[in-house]
Amino acid sequence: MSEENHFGSEPYYSLKSAAQKIFEVIAQRLDVQTTYITMKGENSMTVLSSLNKQEEIVPEGFTIDYEESHCRLIINDQDHILRTNNLMEDKLTREMEASALLQVKGYLGVTLKDLKGNVFGTLCVMDKEEKNFNQEDIEFLQTIASVLSHMIELDQTHYNMGLMNAPIIPITDGVSVLPIQGIVDAGRAEKLMGDVLRYGKEQDIDYFVLDLSGLVVRDQFFSEMLPKLIHALQVMGIDTMLTGITPEIAQKEIEANVLTQTKPKTVPNLQTALSTIGFKLVESH
Repeated sequence: MSEENHFGSEPYYSLKSAAQKIFEVIAQRLDVQTTYITMKGENSMTVLSSLNKQEEIVPEGFTIDYEESHCRLIINDQDHILRTNNLMEDKLTREMEASALLQVKGYLGVTLKDLKGNVFGTLCVMDKEEKNFNQEDIEFLQTIASVLSHMIELDQTHYNMGLMNAPIIPITDGVSVLPIQGIVDAGRAEKLMGDVLRYGKEQDIDYFVLDLSGLVVRDQFFSEMLPKLIHALQVMGIDTMLTGITPEIAQKEIEANVLTQTKPKTVPNLQTALSTIGFKLVESH
């Protein structure tokens, strides 16, 4: 998988809503009891949405270790499919934990991707009875997966648009905090750069504290845009301080060594940052 799904299952409203309507069509067309979509995490697969026509075999929210899941076989397969008429007897699946948990026979699954080609998860169907799925069935499920890819893109776009306008928080004259959250792609990075530099000039900022605790690291932003932003602020005479350094960010810095030239000061939290500048946070009673 090229990218992990960093913002959890809740923002995928469009995908889940569309899936529930499409599941009925899939179940009728393929004559199966259960249809579901999974989402791939770092080490696990989670059922994002499901339809169980009779007994509940796969509940929404069900999570299983990636290595023990049928989804791993689907995603790693050259054709990105898994087809068997009996999970309990197939040599690839009969010893797997997921097969023991599900206790089903007929199974067909295809990889679900976003529009950029990144693996999102899987779209699967299964039944208590043996099912001989043919090539036409596979192509049908792959077509449905392609349709759902647009829902994934829609949800991801809505999520990132919500983070597009990074809130610059003024602390006092000459001091502001910029929380950088979520995934920063090229478009958002360019806007972020323009907004921050313009704000720094208009508000006569002396210190900018960049809070990275909510940043989802992507190589392009971390290795290119963040150093450029810091350097541009320094050229304008604005001191930059980094806080909220996560273990992931620290590891990326060790690997890429991208902040060496700009050498921004790093502190563990906002209170320390303000104290370093010369301010104190005072609790109100």
